[in-house]
Amino acid sequence: MTEIFTCSHCGASFPSSERMEFDGDILCPSCLESSTVFCSQCGSRIWSDDNAGTSDTPLCQNCYDRCYTNCERCGTLLPLSDVYYEEDDDDAPPLCHDCFQRSAGAKGTIHDYYFKPEPVFYGTGPRYFGVELEIDDGGEDTHHAAKLLTLANDSRENRIYCKHDGSLNDGFEIVTHPMSLDYHLHQMPWEAICKEAVSMGYTSHQARTCGLHIHVSRDAFGETEDQQDRSIARILYFFEKHWEELLKFSRRTQRQLEHWAARYGFKEQPMEILDHAKKGYHSGRYACVNLTNRDTIEFRIFRGTLKYNTLAAALQLVDRICDVALYLSDEELKAMSWTTFAGGCQPPELVQYLKERRLYVNEPVETEAEI
Repeated sequence: MTEIFTCSHCGASFPSSERMEFDGDILCPSCLESSTVFCSQCGSRIWSDDNAGTSDTPLCQNCYDRCYTNCERCGTLLPLSDVYYEEDDDDAPPLCHDCFQRSAGAKGTIHDYYFKPEPVFYGTGPRYFGVELEIDDGGEDTHHAAKLLTLANDSRENRIYCKHDGSLNDGFEIVTHPMSLDYHLHQMPWEAICKEAVSMGYTSHQARTCGLHIHVSRDAFGETEDQQDRSIARILYFFEKHWEELLKFSRRTQRQLEHWAARYGFKEQPMEILDHAKKGYHSGRYACVNLTNRDTIEFRIFRGTLKYNTLAAALQLVDRICDVALYLSDEELKAMSWTTFAGGCQPPELVQYLKERRLYVNEPVETEAEI
């Protein structure tokens, strides 16, 4: 004769073949399903009311205490490995990635490497420049980052943000939103930022770990993809033809460029170099002109600097190269010498720097040390 049991929870009767006992209670299959769950971490069965996690990630209290917490702002369940903190402080509240990002700009914290906010455009386009300046040796310090953010940003304008960069020893990366050249030179407080970074103990050129990367919007090179490609091809040709001069301008060694900003290789025609690049015969984004981004091309040759004149000169050089690529034909570009190119450079910061590097009609001048 089949033995009949009564469920401790709902009072239903059921045969012994369906009997389940948990935590001293006899449960029918329905109550066992609705009132208990398995801990997703250790696999033990727990009462649903004792679930320290969520319906998607049930947890016993012991596993929650060992491996999880909740975001202080929004309550999201977080593995301890995914927790962010606004301050370098044991008492700082745990935050999820989204809440951390929302508060980071105001608090001056340093975002993770993959942080990429919606771009804000400053100045008149379509030629916009985005700068990534790496600084090192002064600490990956949120309070230092906050000082630089305060110099550049205000309640109306959020011009820069700071990011972690794994290639640095003890620093971070300063990243701007897209800006016109005029905005960079006359409204973006680069000189104050450089001086403040130096006063806090940072270096860039001297650190030997830092780069200065300049992004230019693809829309600056034409309305169609074909127009853009032809201008970009002329930029690649310019780099190959004048590689030695650009190497000298960059302040990097040949070995550093081979590792971080490799050349594509000379071809007789500009489009041949671009076709070569598009077929993947290069170092991915670690190319002198990185073409892997959808909306920008990235000039990666420059060594980092905290000397304002050098930073301004790098922006002005890129602007001049863009002019050459846009307004000269392939044949005119091929016929142009470096002396002709340099002789047409007019911005005072660029002319000063070209003279310092002995790239301006061999006219050397006295120069201050790089930082």
